Amino acid sequence: MTAKPTHKGHVVLVGAGPGDPDLLTIRALRYIEQADMVVHDRLVSEEILALIPATAEKIFVGKAPGHHILKQDEINELLVKVAGQYDRVVRLKGGDPFVFGRGSEEAEYLIKHGISYDVVPGITAAAGCGAAARIPLTHRGLARSVRFITGHHKEGQGLDIDWKSLADPEMTVVIYMGLKNLENIVTCMIEAGRDAHTPAAIIENGATPKQRIAYTTLAGLPERRLQGDFKPPSLLIVGHVIEIAKYLNNV
Repeated sequence: MTAKPTHKGHVVLVGAGPGDPDLLTIRALRYIEQADMVVHDRLVSEEILALIPATAEKIFVGKAPGHHILKQDEINELLVKVAGQYDRVVRLKGGDPFVFGRGSEEAEYLIKHGISYDVVPGITAAAGCGAAARIPLTHRGLARSVRFITGHHKEGQGLDIDWKSLADPEMTVVIYMGLKNLENIVTCMIEAGRDAHTPAAIIENGATPKQRIAYTTLAGLPERRLQGDFKPPSLLIVGHVIEIAKYLNNV
């Protein structure tokens, strides 16, 4: 890193969307192209990283299951540090910064240290991957509500989810980061009253050229995951909207 005289730069939490650079907002693209420093996650695609100016510094702080380059506290401290060295800092995140992206934690830390910031929304995985896979999240007569949940939990802690609240047959449930705890998630949903035969889908690398989709049922998710050797990043969608999706995809 080429340090500049210490001052307080400006940090922008930018949502990079699900991976396709065509799905970036105009505002996100503008900030990326004007950045002096970009701190980016693992799920930001190579195509989007290629939009960063050659003159800008880049720091990778990606997280993979069971392996973090930096812990969240260290990322927070890094943002304050680079804001003291660069005028225009972009914190580039896959999806949307405020949907399971810990953007609000970073914003809190910036405020505590007197650093100004903005937030640029991105297309979150549920909407982006769902649309790319032609899976509507709502459909009249089938799904009147949507719930986003995370299948990831802090080390040593269980999933703190009100499972009974997911039993509504007219609710679409979208599960982020759910592969590691998939069997537990499926068991808990069924025990809480969700029909085991509810249609479900797995989307791997959604909205990218590597996208893969598998259709199954809620109870069949763990076996289908193994059969297809699905790996992160994968999104799970449970609900009767999958019936419409199969029609829209000619399956």
